[in-house]
Amino acid sequence: MIQEIWHNLTSIDFWLNLLNSFRHLGPLAPIILAAIESIIPPLPLVAIVLVNVAAHGIFLGFLYSWVGTCIGCTIVFMAFRHLFRDRFLRFSDRHPRVLKARKWVEQTNTATLFMVALFPFTPSAFVNFAFGVSEFSRRKYLLTLYVAKLIMISLLAAVGQSAVNAIQNPWFILVSICILVITYILSKKVTKMKIDHVDKDE
Repeated sequence: MIQEIWHNLTSIDFWLNLLNSFRHLGPLAPIILAAIESIIPPLPLVAIVLVNVAAHGIFLGFLYSWVGTCIGCTIVFMAFRHLFRDRFLRFSDRHPRVLKARKWVEQTNTATLFMVALFPFTPSAFVNFAFGVSEFSRRKYLLTLYVAKLIMISLLAAVGQSAVNAIQNPWFILVSICILVITYILSKKVTKMKIDHVDKDE
């Protein structure tokens, strides 16, 4: 039972079918879909943006996806910042490894945060948690996140539009795949560098 519920919650088809029943809400449906990705990590932002672009065109698909992602990330970040940060800070003070990881997050510059947020395969929920429970500047985090998501989703929207145009020009498919593979590899490297940095500090 629990496994089935989790499967539904992490399935893009489940959310699409659910939100299709709320088409009368207009733009709220694709915006809500993009916002949910910030809460449920397994949901693929790439697929969500591609679906929104295919359904609403490149401009509206991009706009709905960006607005939804920014709203979702802001809600999750603020929830962790105001509801769980104090408890987490007390917990990290008692665990050296967690404390070092927290200190690394707090000392992260905006350029590094921008690169992490720029990759579509970086779990938004994890990033929102890591910075939400830290003492990293709220203003710098949100502004950097919004700009990074703006660029990232615009690229994904272009990929989505390329997929729509692939019938006329199959080269669009190759370019789209290359872009996604490159961003995936880079996101893995950045994540590994973060983990190795924390381990070396020990």
